[in-house]
Formats: sequence, C-alpha cells, structure tokens
Amino acid sequence: MMTTLSGKSVLLIIGGGIAAYKSLELIRLLKQRQAKVTAIMTKAAGQFVTELSVASLTGEKVYTDLFSLTDEVEMGHIELSRSADLLVVAPASADLMAKMAQGLANDLASTTLLATDKKILIAPAMNVRMWRHPATMRNLATLKADGVGVIGPNDGEMACGEYGPGRMAEPTEILAGIEAHFAGGALPLMGAASRPLTGRKVLITAGPTHEPIDPVRYIANRSSGRQGYALAQAAVALGAETVLVSGPVHLPIPPGAQMMPVETAAEMLKTVEAELPADIAIFAAAVADWRVASASGQKIKKGSSGLPDLKLAENPDILKTVAGAKAKRPKLVVGFAAETENVIANAKSKLAKKGCDLIIANDVSADKGVMGGNRNTVHLVSATGVESWPELDKQEVARRLMEDFARRIGTKA
Repeated sequence: MMTTLSGKSVLLIIGGGIAAYKSLELIRLLKQRQAKVTAIMTKAAGQFVTELSVASLTGEKVYTDLFSLTDEVEMGHIELSRSADLLVVAPASADLMAKMAQGLANDLASTTLLATDKKILIAPAMNVRMWRHPATMRNLATLKADGVGVIGPNDGEMACGEYGPGRMAEPTEILAGIEAHFAGGALPLMGAASRPLTGRKVLITAGPTHEPIDPVRYIANRSSGRQGYALAQAAVALGAETVLVSGPVHLPIPPGAQMMPVETAAEMLKTVEAELPADIAIFAAAVADWRVASASGQKIKKGSSGLPDLKLAENPDILKTVAGAKAKRPKLVVGFAAETENVIANAKSKLAKKGCDLIIANDVSADKGVMGGNRNTVHLVSATGVESWPELDKQEVARRLMEDFARRIGTKA
C-alpha cells in the first residue's frame, strides 16, 4: 500500500538527551509508512540509546564518526547530507541547536547539517530553563529565519522534575509534521501552544530618537533599546510577524524581525503609521519630548554672542496618536513609562491621557541603573489594576510580557 512517505528518504539525527528513546518509536512509525530511514547518532545520544537498537529498527548502518575512513570512502558526510529527502533532528538538544545556528561543524551531526542542501526539521528537547534561556531563544529565531522547521517542544514534567516547555514533541506529532511536508505543506514552526502569535502582526518601537540641533549635535536620552529589542526577539519566538521601528542604537537586529531604522520622532511616527494595521503595538521607544523648532544647517560656533537661543517645539505623541486612531487601531496598544518618582501614580495618569490599553512602568532613577542596563523591574498598569514583577533580566521581562500580551488578544481564529 502506497503512503505519503513511500520511497522517501529521511536522515534522522539523534541528539543527546533522555528524549532520545522517543526516536526509536519515530523510526518505527516512519518505517511503517514505507520511508527509508538512515540515522546519525551523536556521542551523547549513545548514552541513552544504543547503535544496535537504532540499526535494528532502521535496517541500515548507523553513522557516528566524522573521521571514519570507511564511511568517508563509501559515502562521506557530504553525500550523506544530500542523499536524503529531509533531515530530522530528534531530539534537538540545546547544544545541537547552538551549533546549527552558529554554523559550527565539529562532529558528524553538525557537519552533516551544515553540508546539506535539503530541508531540516528539528524537535527540541531540553530542561525548561535551558529552553527559556535568551541564548536558546536567539538560536531558535536564527534557525527559523534560516528556514528550519520546528515542532514542539511541549509543556510537561521533565526528567529533572521541573515543569514547563521543553519536552520533545511526541513521535506521532513529528510524524505528522513530516507527512505534511511531503504532502506539499510548509515545515511546521512550533506547536500552536508554543506560538500563540502565529498569524499576528506585532509592531514595536525601541531606542531613543535623535532630534537635531545642528549637523553635529542633537537632543536625545540614555535609552539603549535593549528592552524593545528583547521584545522583538520574544515576539518572533511566539510566531508573530514582527516589525521593529528603532531609533539609533548599537544592537544586533533580532533574527526574524523586520527592522525599520529612524532617527527623529517625526520619522518614527510616519513609519509606525505606514506599518499599520497591526494586532499589537508596543511603544518601548524613549521618544524625545521636544525638538529644536529650527535646527541649524551649519554647526553652531561658540562665540562672543553668548549662548545660542534654542527655541523648542513639542514632538508628536506617537502613543496617543495610535491609541486614539479611529481606523487601524491595534487590538492591544501598550505604552512604556520611564519614571524617576511616583512611578505608579504617573503611570496611571499616562494611561488615562494616552488612551492606551496598558502601561509598562519602570523606575529609571539614577540609583536604579535601568536606563542602558540589562535588568528591569516593571509594573503592568491597566484600567483593572497594577501587577508588579520582581527585578528580572530584560530578556525574561520581554518573554513574560509577550506571553501576557498574547493571552490578552487570544489566538487568531
């Protein structure tokens, strides 16, 4: 009986981890559907399943050694990587994901993955803290941007006793992703539970604005853009089409996000309006409140005439403009409030004045070291109350905020 996988060749790369035992069931399911399965095992995988058990199920030789003279003469890692119709990495450990994202090739598995010209599907499996670590999230975003398919991980109890996302997807789920690919569909990009913003557009502003005084001077503030960039990274990880409108900063563009660089508040507003509609708009940028009404076209020189007479004008209020829009208003509009005193009271006042749905407030007093720092303490201020979080790394703040925003708007029908 012909199946979707009849005559298809799958190269299964088994990474190290307790979830490696599930790869045996995946092989059985693939063979049941008449797929040819060839396996590569990492050295760590051998601590959890044996070459004999894998070979017995595949009916093929198991490959483990990059520098095997016999293997290189007979086939070689180049041919091995290209003779398959699809490469599946299950389990994909944090180490394997990092190697793939960085293009490292120091063993047979990573070398084969780098040498292939075929599609790759990974099934991550690791401790929940490892999965949520900013480094893993960066690697995940890079892999997705490179076109690697991702299925899972699922929520559940770990072998270590912790609970959360990190369990490898079940073999039947991985099989379904493989069959969908060979049936002409796109590779999966994580389970729906892990990617609640799939099909949603998230618009984020970040960094400072630079308002020119003359060609060499400008009005700005101390914003580093780290929190906004972390939010963009978290939005990509949750499946969103992510547009990052950023003032001048010295940060790498989050993989998978569309970058829209601007300098002034007027440019930022124009770019934001051009990117609407969006499902969620997050205004994390520290926009200068004022600009010089008439910036000089030439450098202003110090002289005997005293201090220059700089007349200031008010910049457009981007948050208020978008929150008050009758057409194309995002379902959720989020503002940020960087305060040095009366943090909660000022945030509540800003919420009312701007007309947004939520204000993320934080204390940026000099002794807090938040402006430009790596950690943040935020308060979620809405019409229904205030939720205060402990001090966290900005990456963790971003992850929790994006998950909160996703819950507020719900999954797309």
